[in-house]
Amino acid sequence: MEAVAKLKNVPTSPRKMRLVADLVRGQRVNHALNVLKFEAKQGAARLDKLLLSAISNWEAKNEDAKLEEADLYVKEIFVDSARILKRLRPAPQGRAHRIRKRSNHVTLVVDSHNAESAEKNTETSENK
Repeated sequence: MEAVAKLKNVPTSPRKMRLVADLVRGQRVNHALNVLKFEAKQGAARLDKLLLSAISNWEAKNEDAKLEEADLYVKEIFVDSARILKRLRPAPQGRAHRIRKRSNHVTLVVDSHNAESAEKNTETSENK
């Protein structure tokens, strides 16, 4: 069973957050947590907290399974653009330049490798 965690209206540009998200996509949960803990980029701390939330959601869904035996990994992580705050900054000769303060939404899906192998085994046995 997969578990989903979402983070909305993060005041970081989507482009900067995607750089951090690309570091953990497809990684095992323990490795991803270590990468995010020591990453200096701005979005790493928020993604670290989001990953912990996804793990907690997975534990709530699968109360009978043990976390250590589950072999969790980051199945999907994607960053979408959110609202853009438009501001004006003074420019020379009485003009004004528009400043776009971007924000983003992050969706993280965590799944177990063991669950995938069990699903594949049942599919192959049904097809026979």
